Amino acid sequence: MIYRGKEGQWSWVLHRITGIGVLLFLLTHILDTMLVGWGPEIYNKVMSIYRHPFFKIGEVGLFAAVLYHALNGIRIILVDFWPRGTQYHRQMFYGEVILFFLAMIPVSFLMLSH
Repeated sequence: MIYRGKEGQWSWVLHRITGIGVLLFLLTHILDTMLVGWGPEIYNKVMSIYRHPFFKIGEVGLFAAVLYHALNGIRIILVDFWPRGTQYHRQMFYGEVILFFLAMIPVSFLMLSH
């Protein structure tokens, strides 16, 4: 038998996935910045890899992960500290999704158009 959770389960899963994604980005960023210590040639060679179009899509994904994680964090705070928050967690989840897409559409367009 599989648990068939609804908004609460999906927000939990997405919060964990986006948190891990942001953590992996930060670790990668620390490692590639650390390459400065090995000389400008190696650092510049690695930095040139980031000019590939794949990384432009990755930047949009990173923004999406940070945005969702932040919005869901605010929703979690409201559920935890607002006495009636648990009664409205479903509505807050859908509001969060709407805010996410309202922000992602123009930002994605701007990031990918350059």
